[in-house]
Amino acid sequence: MDKGESPSELIDARIRELADWRGEMLSRLRALVKTADPEVVEEWKWRGVPVWYDNGMICTGETYKKVVKMTFAKGAALEDPSGLFNSSLDGNTRRAIDFHEDDMIDEEAFKALVRQAVDLNKLKG
Repeated sequence: MDKGESPSELIDARIRELADWRGEMLSRLRALVKTADPEVVEEWKWRGVPVWYDNGMICTGETYKKVVKMTFAKGAALEDPSGLFNSSLDGNTRRAIDFHEDDMIDEEAFKALVRQAVDLNKLKG
């Protein structure tokens, strides 16, 4: 991947490169982040991790062999009435959602978490 590409172009390339259910899942989750927060800024960190920001980090989208992991930077401070968080539950700060190949996305609950994370970032500045 060319260093001259924008973070959004690099994320596009990663989705194409995956060429399987993980790329499709990451693409769908990315679209939900952007729908939930039209002001979101995409970054490309740590040698290939999509990261979404708005007044601070919202979440990352990591891809592994068996999961697409959406890690919310301040997830422990978010209310999760739908119980989406299913990973990284031990820490005091982050929380993650591991999506597997056949998992359905609760789109409204996911977007609510994104909006809540943005609101928290704006409060804490």
